[in-house]
Amino acid sequence: MTEQIGNQGGNGPVPPVDGRQSEAAAAIARGAGRVLRAHGMAYVAELPLANGRRADITGLSPSGELWIIEIKSGIEDFRSDFKWPEYREFCDRFFFAVAPRFPSDIIPLDTGLIIADRYGGEIARAAPSAALQPQRRKAMHLRFARAAALRLAAAIDPDPETRAQLLDV
Repeated sequence: MTEQIGNQGGNGPVPPVDGRQSEAAAAIARGAGRVLRAHGMAYVAELPLANGRRADITGLSPSGELWIIEIKSGIEDFRSDFKWPEYREFCDRFFFAVAPRFPSDIIPLDTGLIIADRYGGEIARAAPSAALQPQRRKAMHLRFARAAALRLAAAIDPDPETRAQLLDV
């Protein structure tokens, strides 16, 4: 797959397409991003967290609230993932985003649920709020801002080597 950097169809900053994400997951991510924008949020995909994990999508509200959205493209993807609880300590609200035909009854009730496809989506179940500690919030805001700024810089830098360095955050 060819490298794409920057804004895909106005959906916000994203890292390069590197073949790790399935077509179904990419469609869900696009729709989930549109849901976040409809709620006035900015977002970045694949945000590295302090614990070494990467959040599929991290949204930032105008008031500073942080949402993490974990994309699940199928039942096996959901059932084989045991790492998602580790994301909760880095957000105020945690959601799963799934396709319309996904059996949503298997998603834990103590998480939010976004139903999405490539055209958009909706919040089917609000996520409970668990406010971050101030130090963690500041660290996440800085992480979010740096990732977004470096990805923007990579999108406008014509040198492939420099772009690669900027995206290696």
